[in-house]
Amino acid sequence: MKLFKSSAFLGAAFLMATSAIGPGFITQTTVFTQQLTTSFGFVILMSILLDIAAQMNIWRIITIAEKPAPFIANDVFKGSGYVLTVLVMFGGLAFNIGNIAGAGLGINVLTSIDSDLAHPTFGVLISMVIALIVFWVKEIGKAIDWFSKIMGLLMIVLTAWIAKKSNPPVFEAIKHSVFPDAIDARAIITLVGGTVGGYISFAGAHRLLDAGIKGTDSIKQVTNASIKGIALAGVMRILLFLAALGVVSHGVVLSAANPAASVFQSAAGSLGQFFFGLVLWAAAITSVVGAAYTSVSFLKVIHPFSLKQERVLISTFIVFSTGIFLLIGQPVRVLVAVGALNGVILPFALALMLLAANKKNYLQHYQHPRWLSVIGWLVVAVMTWLSILLFISEIPKLWR
Repeated sequence: MKLFKSSAFLGAAFLMATSAIGPGFITQTTVFTQQLTTSFGFVILMSILLDIAAQMNIWRIITIAEKPAPFIANDVFKGSGYVLTVLVMFGGLAFNIGNIAGAGLGINVLTSIDSDLAHPTFGVLISMVIALIVFWVKEIGKAIDWFSKIMGLLMIVLTAWIAKKSNPPVFEAIKHSVFPDAIDARAIITLVGGTVGGYISFAGAHRLLDAGIKGTDSIKQVTNASIKGIALAGVMRILLFLAALGVVSHGVVLSAANPAASVFQSAAGSLGQFFFGLVLWAAAITSVVGAAYTSVSFLKVIHPFSLKQERVLISTFIVFSTGIFLLIGQPVRVLVAVGALNGVILPFALALMLLAANKKNYLQHYQHPRWLSVIGWLVVAVMTWLSILLFISEIPKLWR
């Protein structure tokens, strides 16, 4: 039992991390590195601190309440759980279209199976089948855990090798991570939203509930697992940053169409290109798994039917995402809008969790630490402010 619990905690951490590390994660990191160079290290540091504060609160409260997030939200304000479910499902579906597209592109980089790079049909279908297999093995929980661990480690090892080959100015990066030449608020909210926004906030905590880990007995392990999840995503972010920084610092101009591919190819030639295909596919397929699993876990608040038909609903979610991409491609405007929406979902969801934690007798004999509540509300305030700024600057662009 102890070994099972240890595996579940690590699996939850990897599920959260690999859900965050998708095609958008890779592209954002590369683009911001090109724009901010060594000062992007400060953005990464700030986002990691905000991510840890958010996840420590959310994971603790969900596992101690012994309920998925939408049930807790409804207990705080009637109907808010349904609102949260709609937001998470919409965001998860929109991003899953991008994830499945990224998985198809990754396979095409590795095999050149599709002639149309913008619409990799065969690569997408192959990735869809692999994702479905993960959910239809006998023990779905263990399959998700092991798949997340293997793909997560693969991404980290390959990116670390590319980072070493690119020979980045590490000392300058460390220096400007503490004393930046420039601070970009938009980059911070993008990174936080991309790491713990939307469905990603709840991926690990809901996985722990499904593994039977709940109550006050596992507080320490739950907290450690939430930090490990952010640490894993942070390590991948830092390695990508260093890889891109090394290439950019040597005067290479990254391709506007695919900046991340430029980094891998510039650092290691054709082998780097192959590694990029592996990393992109691993990042995309694990995000497909994480988005489908977590988004469907929110349907439990709507009808008990979802408890008995989880595999069917998850499979439908994946097939539907794939079908939308094959029919109409990747709806860029929708993805941009949902990217901004993710920045709003986090403070909304976190605020509901914090209100539940401080609701009298709601968490039985558990007293949520005041310091944890304080940093949680600080994240809510900062992310709300940054979200407002982002909406003011970005949403009008969608209608031009």
